[in-house]
Amino acid sequence: MSLAKTESRYIFKSPRLGFRTWLDTDIDVMARISSNPEVMRYFPNTQDHAHTERFVHEMNRHFDQYGYCYYAVDELTTGHFIGFIGMKWVELDFDSFTDIGWRLAPSFWGQGYATEGAIRCLDFGNKDLGLERIFAIAPKANTPSVAVMKKAGMKFLREFAHTLLEGHIELRNCVLYSKEA
Repeated sequence: MSLAKTESRYIFKSPRLGFRTWLDTDIDVMARISSNPEVMRYFPNTQDHAHTERFVHEMNRHFDQYGYCYYAVDELTTGHFIGFIGMKWVELDFDSFTDIGWRLAPSFWGQGYATEGAIRCLDFGNKDLGLERIFAIAPKANTPSVAVMKKAGMKFLREFAHTLLEGHIELRNCVLYSKEA
C-alpha cells in the first residue's frame, strides 16, 4: 500500500511513525512478526496466522469500543507497516487497566521506534483521550521493553509474580510501570 493511500488513515503521528487502525493487508506481515521466536522470546508462545487474524479484528473492535487500541504502525518515510504500538483496556482476575504495548519487526529494532511510539501514545492517551493513568507490564527479563518504559518516562511501581505466567518460570517475575496524566 502506498504512503498516499494510508496518509488519511492516521489517527495521529510521531516524527517518524503513523498510527492507524488495522487493515486486512496487515495480517500476513503481523503473523510473520508474531510467529518469530526472537520477537516472542518474552511471551509464552509464538502466534500463528489464525491467532493474528483474530487479534487484528479484536483490535479494530477494541478501537470502536474504547477509541484506542494497539495501533498498526507505519514508518512514515516508506509507508511500510512495521508492527504495533498502542494501548488496550485489559481485564485480568486481579485488576483492570489501560495497558501500553509494542511489537515490531526485528528489522526495525534498535532505531528508537518503540520509544518514540510509546512516548507519542502515552501523550495521546493522557492528553487527547483523557486517560489518567496508563500501565505497562513486562517480564523483568525483558530488558529491552523495560528500557522503553523508562525512556518513555514511565515510573516503576512494583515487581510481582504474574498469575497468568505460572507455568513459565523464566517469564513469571514481571515489573509494573505507569504514566500519569
